[in-house]
Amino acid sequence: MNDEKGIIYLMTTAVEGLIKIGKTMTSQYKNRIRFLEKHGYCNVTGLKIQFAIEVNKYSDKEQLLHSIFQKSQIGNTELFALDINTAMKLLSSFDGKLIFSAYGDKETTFNNATENIASRLIPNGIYYFKKQKKSDNKVVEAKAKIENGIWYILKGSILGETEDKGVSAKAKLMRENMKIGEKGVLLEDIELGECTPSFAGVLIMNSSINGWSDWYDEKGNKLDKYRKESQDD
Repeated sequence: MNDEKGIIYLMTTAVEGLIKIGKTMTSQYKNRIRFLEKHGYCNVTGLKIQFAIEVNKYSDKEQLLHSIFQKSQIGNTELFALDINTAMKLLSSFDGKLIFSAYGDKETTFNNATENIASRLIPNGIYYFKKQKKSDNKVVEAKAKIENGIWYILKGSILGETEDKGVSAKAKLMRENMKIGEKGVLLEDIELGECTPSFAGVLIMNSSINGWSDWYDEKGNKLDKYRKESQDD
C-alpha cells in the first residue's frame, strides 16, 4: 500500500498565511476538494485549491512535508502557518503528474514560487520603472510603492496601451479594473497585492518583460539584487 499513487494538494484559506497540506486518493480528489471548498476544514473556511500533484507513495511524501514544516503546524491538523510559496516550491519539485496548478505547469509553478519568495526580500520603499515600448511608440514610466510585500502602482504612472504577447489572464483582468485616462495615464493608485516585479512590470508595460531588471530603487539599483541575495542564502 505504501507504493500506491495518490494526490498531495495545497490550499489557501480565509486566514492569510494559513494553508492546508493534505492528501487524498486519486479517485476521491475532485469530491475531496469540492467538499473542503464548500465546508472548510477544522472551523477554517475559504479554502481554495492552489496546487495538486499525483505521486507514488503519497502517504509517505505527505508525512515528509508535515515533518519538514512541523514547526509551523497547527496542533494535529493539516493546517500550517506557512507561506504557500515555500510549500509549493518543494512540492512542485516532486516527480509526479500535475493535477492542478493555479500558476501553470510544474516548471512555471516552481519558478513563480521562487520569485515570490525572493520578492519578499524587497524592502519597503518607492520604486521606479522607465522603458521604451515600440508598439506604442512611447516611454512607459511608472512609480510604485511597496509596503510589507504589498505593491501599489501610483497615480500618474504612464502605462503601455497596446497589448503585446505574454500578458497573463490575471494581468488582463486587473488592467480592466484600473482607471486609465488618455495616453495611458493611471488616474488613481492601484493595489496589486503581493506580487513579483515581473508581474508588476507586465501590468505596466502590457507586454511580457523581466521586471527584476527593469524596476529600480531611488539609488538606481535594479531589484534583481534582492533575488540574487536570496539565491546566495
